[in-house]
Amino acid sequence: MKVLITGGAGFVGSHLADKFLKNNNDVTIITKKNTKNIDKIIEDVTCKKLDVENFIRLENFIMMNKPELIIHLAGNTSHSQSFKHPFNDLNSNTKSTLNILEIIRKHIPQCKFVLGSTFVVVGKPQKLPVTEITTCNPTSLYGVNRLSSEYYTKIYHQIYGLNTKIFRITNSFGPREQIIPTKNAINYLIYKAFKGEDVTLYNSGKIFRDLIYISDVVLGIIQIIKKGKSGELYWISSGKKTWFYQLGGILEKLTRTQIKYVKTPTYTKKVDVGNFVANNSKIVKLGWKPKISIEEGIKQTLEYFRENKM
Repeated sequence: MKVLITGGAGFVGSHLADKFLKNNNDVTIITKKNTKNIDKIIEDVTCKKLDVENFIRLENFIMMNKPELIIHLAGNTSHSQSFKHPFNDLNSNTKSTLNILEIIRKHIPQCKFVLGSTFVVVGKPQKLPVTEITTCNPTSLYGVNRLSSEYYTKIYHQIYGLNTKIFRITNSFGPREQIIPTKNAINYLIYKAFKGEDVTLYNSGKIFRDLIYISDVVLGIIQIIKKGKSGELYWISSGKKTWFYQLGGILEKLTRTQIKYVKTPTYTKKVDVGNFVANNSKIVKLGWKPKISIEEGIKQTLEYFRENKM
C-alpha cells in the first residue's frame, strides 16, 4: 500500500513509518523539520520537505505521489505557542487538514484519510472517563484548532463520502519525542530524571492522567486503519489513571532524581485539562489493547536516552 504520513519525522510519525516499512508498505513522509528521527530509514522512504499549509505545492506533490492512505499528523502541538502565534496555529492545525481533504475530494476520492488528534480538544472534562461522545470545551487555541480539524474530517465523510477516521491520543511518551516542557510534559520529566535533576510536580502530585507508551499508540493506529469504521472517532488510551505522585515514585526508583512539589502556576490552572482518563472500550473492541506498563515504558525511554547519549 502507498502510505503518506504528514509529520512523518515527528514522534508518532517516525514510529508509525517504521511499522509500515516492516509491513512492506511504500512509505512517503512529508516534514518541515529535521529528519533525525528517521535517519535509520531515510534510504527506504520517500521524504519530502514541504509545508502542508501551502495548498499548491501540497496538491502537486500528492497528485504526483497518488497515495492510497494519508495519515495526517503534522501540526503545532504547544498550547502556549498557540496563544503566542494564533494565526500560525490556525494554519498549522486547521488549514493543513482542510487542504488535504480538499485535495482528496478533488483528485483521489478513493484515498483513505486518517487524522491524528489529541485529548486537549476536550478541555476540562465534567465527567470521567471521557468517551468518544464527551462534550468538548477546549481551553486553548491549540485545542480549538485541533477540534476544528476533527469536524472538517467528519463533514467531508458525511457530505462527500470520503473514507475518513479520527483518533485521539491521551498522554503518550517514549523515545524520539522532543524534550521540551511545552511539547510533552511526560517525556520532559523523564529526561530531567535521566539527567539526575530534580523533578517538580504540581499539587503534591495529586493529579492523574492517562499515560500510554508509543508502541501501543502505533499498534492502535494500525488497528484503527485496518478495522475501524469510516467516519468514526477512536480514543487511543490506557484507560487507567496514573497519579503524578506514582509517576514521581517510578522516576525516583529508576534514576537519581528527587521529586519536588511546587505550587501550580496561574497560567497552568487556566489552560490545563486537569485530571484525565479516557474509556478505550471502542478501540479494544477492534482487537487492540495496551501491552506496555508505565514503568516498562519509562525504562525503555531511559534506555533510549542512554544509547543516544542525550
